[in-house]
Amino acid sequence: MNIKNITHNFVDSFPGDFSGDLHQRQTPGFIFAKVLPAEFNKIELIAFNEELSQEIGLGNLNQDLDFLAAQNLPETIETYATAYAGHQFGNWAGQLGDGRAIFAGEIKNENNQSFELQWKGVGATPYSRFADGRAVLRSSVREFLMSEAMFHLGVPTTRALSLVKTGELVTRDIAYDGHSKQEQGAAVLRVAESFLRFGHFELLAARKEFDTLQKLIDFAIENYFDEVDSHSETKNLDFFKAIADRTAKMIIEWYRVGFVHGVMNTDNMSILGLTIDYGPYSMMDEYDLEFTPNTTDLPGKRYAFGKQAQIAHWNLLQLANSLFPVIKDEKALQTILEDYASNFWKLHDEMLCKKFGFDALLKNDDQFFTTWQQMMQDLKLDYTLFFNVLTDKILEENLDAQKFISTFYSVPKTEDLERINLFLQSYQERLSQNKFSKAEAQQLMLKNNPQFILRNYLLYEAIQDLENDDQTKFDILLKALKNPYQKVDESLNQKRPQKYNMIYGCSQLSCSS
Repeated sequence: MNIKNITHNFVDSFPGDFSGDLHQRQTPGFIFAKVLPAEFNKIELIAFNEELSQEIGLGNLNQDLDFLAAQNLPETIETYATAYAGHQFGNWAGQLGDGRAIFAGEIKNENNQSFELQWKGVGATPYSRFADGRAVLRSSVREFLMSEAMFHLGVPTTRALSLVKTGELVTRDIAYDGHSKQEQGAAVLRVAESFLRFGHFELLAARKEFDTLQKLIDFAIENYFDEVDSHSETKNLDFFKAIADRTAKMIIEWYRVGFVHGVMNTDNMSILGLTIDYGPYSMMDEYDLEFTPNTTDLPGKRYAFGKQAQIAHWNLLQLANSLFPVIKDEKALQTILEDYASNFWKLHDEMLCKKFGFDALLKNDDQFFTTWQQMMQDLKLDYTLFFNVLTDKILEENLDAQKFISTFYSVPKTEDLERINLFLQSYQERLSQNKFSKAEAQQLMLKNNPQFILRNYLLYEAIQDLENDDQTKFDILLKALKNPYQKVDESLNQKRPQKYNMIYGCSQLSCSS
């Protein structure tokens, strides 16, 4: 157990409020506040990520329930929460901050890699905005499992070290309809190289605390951006470009596996290009560019699947506005934003090439992808199953629409089968332009098309059972998500059963999720 090796580089580098006052308030001049976690009397371990614990240098902590729930901590650990701001659903929200997240600090492993440790759900902070700082089992399970699933899928993400029940009941209104109920409390211990968000920089710019803004940029460059020369005269601009590049790569990966974040507010955007804050997310079942799992995002669907690249660009624009006071080069910032927009879809199409088993992006592939996309949308084909079946059948000489029947939610019409057959013919023609064999194309597809995704209904079932002290389905999902590119039991890779349509916490979620 190496928790004594936890340091507080962030706390030592920036102005903070050490009063310990948990009263929700504005903290001008400070970007963090020292806090004390709540006390829990009946902690129960659900899951511990031993491999991750060893990797980050903490060792075996699965017996230290106190630390996993932020209890009875050594005096050497200074717990704190950070202040940030943000645009929520396109509107400026002012100061926000870590409302139910509390930091333990940083730790370095034997390779000198640094990681931040942060509990979620262990008590209120000055940034809780009149909330209790707790988390329920439902949302904690979703965060623990999905962040680990994304890691194993190869998507940049924060990770989860542990999941515990806190032994207390927490009141929540899952649908925001006035029907609150008590749920089991839980806490997740999260890990990331850094939890710095766009919103940290937005807050300092809004407060006109430009010296601290520059200091935070320098801190980020020194600790997290090896690609940026900290001595260059253009370091601030290079820093922004690096964030844009990392953000683009993250969104590309979201599209590759069919992930919909659900609430891409600027305060939920990592400067490191990590998927952060798993709330009303969903893996996509049937292909739908307008799909949003977040009921709070209706009816505008600002954060729908097909809009995520556009929203990331909008969020980068807000970050650019915040960095402008220290960069002071509007044209250069605009160029980076334009490059993001022009390069993104080329990267996106290159990603689709890999999903289809194409060795390179060709001139007319954009039309091929548009035709495919429209077919998927119109016929409501399951995104993951479509590519699973295509990968399985690619070596066959004559692909037939009937062999893709499993990707439908309903019995296909004759004209639908004809449409799929036409597409499959065009796919075979496009495959013939590859410079490598179909067997090599299949290998490329196997690496880029997951066999297993954490569908919301699977999470819903596991949560329902776990709330009744049955951990069987949770453990099955935890095992499956560690090898998402290997075939799994058919029961784990099928369309959402109709009985789960329109069920809160399953097909529909809110920001409370």
